[in-house]
Amino acid sequence: MVVETVKENLSVNKLVTTKREVILVEGDMIVPDSKPDILNTICTSGVVCIYKKEILENKVRIDGNIDTYIMYIAEDSQDKIRGICTSLDFSESISVNNCKEGMNCKIQTELKSIEARVINGRKISIKAAIEVEIKVYEKDDVEIITDIQKTENIQMLKEDLKVNSLVGMGNTKIYAKDTININNTDNLAEILKTNLCICGRDVKISYNKILTKAEAEVKIMYLTEDNRINAVIAKIPIVGFIDIQNVTEENICDVDYEISNIVLKPNSVEEHSIYVEIEIGVTAVVYEEKGINLIQDLYSPIEKLEFNKKRITAITEKTTRQETKQIREKIVVEGMENRSIMDVDVIPKIEKEHKLNNKIVYEGEIELKMLLQNGELEVDTRTAKIPFDYEIEGIEEAENRNTNMRMEVLNHDFIVQDGGMITANIDLGMNMSSDKNINLNIIDQIQSNGEREEEDYSILMYIVRKDDTLWKIAKRFGSTVEDIARTNGIEDENVINPGQKLFIPHYTKVPMTNNV
Repeated sequence: MVVETVKENLSVNKLVTTKREVILVEGDMIVPDSKPDILNTICTSGVVCIYKKEILENKVRIDGNIDTYIMYIAEDSQDKIRGICTSLDFSESISVNNCKEGMNCKIQTELKSIEARVINGRKISIKAAIEVEIKVYEKDDVEIITDIQKTENIQMLKEDLKVNSLVGMGNTKIYAKDTININNTDNLAEILKTNLCICGRDVKISYNKILTKAEAEVKIMYLTEDNRINAVIAKIPIVGFIDIQNVTEENICDVDYEISNIVLKPNSVEEHSIYVEIEIGVTAVVYEEKGINLIQDLYSPIEKLEFNKKRITAITEKTTRQETKQIREKIVVEGMENRSIMDVDVIPKIEKEHKLNNKIVYEGEIELKMLLQNGELEVDTRTAKIPFDYEIEGIEEAENRNTNMRMEVLNHDFIVQDGGMITANIDLGMNMSSDKNINLNIIDQIQSNGEREEEDYSILMYIVRKDDTLWKIAKRFGSTVEDIARTNGIEDENVINPGQKLFIPHYTKVPMTNNV
């Protein structure tokens, strides 16, 4: 006979696997006829765009491109500094064990390096390395038995737990568009370099709807018709709505942004502006904190009960921390005499993560890629690195937590002093999200196979062993925790000691016989 139970739904967004790999992208570029021959490259930069991802059996396929910008010295031209841009396409299938169609995938990319080499005056070879981190998730809906409707003669061991249950997930495409004005005295000739990052992320939750807000910070370096180099910085709002049923303000939301495409189009010279359009994929995953009174074990002194057990892994204690790390350093860079800083790419990286007791320590470095100019309008580059460490305290059981650190550059300022000394002032936004895995033993399919035959009620004496609990002892002898505690005058049912003598009230059972 099936025992009637009370069940509750739990939706687990289970992390199946994580894979980190470096993709090498190579390609050649022919210089258009409208551009002068290339003598040498000055610097090369790029923005990674992912426009398609597909989860297959034991692999993930990624299609994208690198919007590449090359600043170079022109050969036999009065306009010595010129720029050229191209799109470097790639398609990669990455082996990822245990993933399959229907699962969900989160991808983070970082352009580790990119360089251009002159083959001849009209041809360039480009090589880039992209670090890809892939996290594959599987949604698992389970029913948890939290109570039994008729509890007579059934003993239950319960535990109050809090888990983060998946409410839902959704995505949308956002086209962030704007016309960026440049200096009215600048007649734009061509774009030399572009940097793009997503910053200022925020999320608002209302009933059945997620509002995502961020900004695309765009920095464009350009050449004017009178052979000057200038730059403009603008922030373009990224605002989108994602409909997800049953979300409320109390829920926790993870939001990820993925750049899919970039369009930069200088307007007419008279307009002194550049049209920018960025296609961005936004994904939201929403969790609720759910309290459950989980049945860990059960038995009956009277009935013969049978049930199945299965083990699932859920997440709990999902939290976020946002802080600002200030870095104030003086660095010496060779060859800075009579040079001014035109532009600096600030690239923060985490090298190591240490989880110690109740704190997490990060070790990292900030790479500075500097574009310099001397009094004769000659352009040069320098690279410097600033090590840093960052501690987050007050993290309970830090060593058992799953963590993800996302950094963004909030502000930066560089001052060149005498002797090549540079004062660097950098503010980093440190955004950490974390959670813990929790293993749940789920009881399922409880059946009663009739009553046991009984002999007389009796009491026996038992000496407590190491790792014993009153529950284990009661289940072993067909008694109850309440009867043992009452018989032995135990006030705290959770406290017994090895060697302690207990009197165990119980029924002596006789095996069932089959009637023929």
